[in-house]
Amino acid sequence: MKEEQVILVNEHDEQIGLMAKQEAHEKALLHRAFSVFVFNDANELMLQQRALHKYHSPGLWTNTCCSHQREGESNIEAGKRRLEEEMGFVTELKETTSFIYKAPFDNGLTEHEYDHIMVGTFNGHPSINKDEVAAWKWMPLEDVRKDITTRPKEYTAWFKIIFDKFYEHLAV
Repeated sequence: MKEEQVILVNEHDEQIGLMAKQEAHEKALLHRAFSVFVFNDANELMLQQRALHKYHSPGLWTNTCCSHQREGESNIEAGKRRLEEEMGFVTELKETTSFIYKAPFDNGLTEHEYDHIMVGTFNGHPSINKDEVAAWKWMPLEDVRKDITTRPKEYTAWFKIIFDKFYEHLAV
């Protein structure tokens, strides 16, 4: 099976090429990505704990799901696809904002992403893909904010950036 490719972009989110995901992370090249935040009717956020064998950030807590768009796929299509692949459900999503971040990891890889934030609503229980997700939980936003402050090493780099800089864009 061919390695998944990411869409290389410039600082205006214009596609400039394609590259194997691993190579893009090794070279720290800017590429398109997305982060999905799903809330229930009690305004709790569904968090996922990344699978323990992930190549970066294993076992860390993060937003409901995240990944990379495929060539020709809209942000919303990509978000719905990955939500179903990781969490076993699909819901309507809306894009709220986007930003660029760069986060190096201990293993020599770097996330350098043009990240599109999407939000949606769901009130059921996910059917998690154990290859992607170790655990999940609902958590009120204020509790997430407090927990990030007291236990920052338990959360992914992009999740902490989004919470710090784009908190107001997380409303459903």
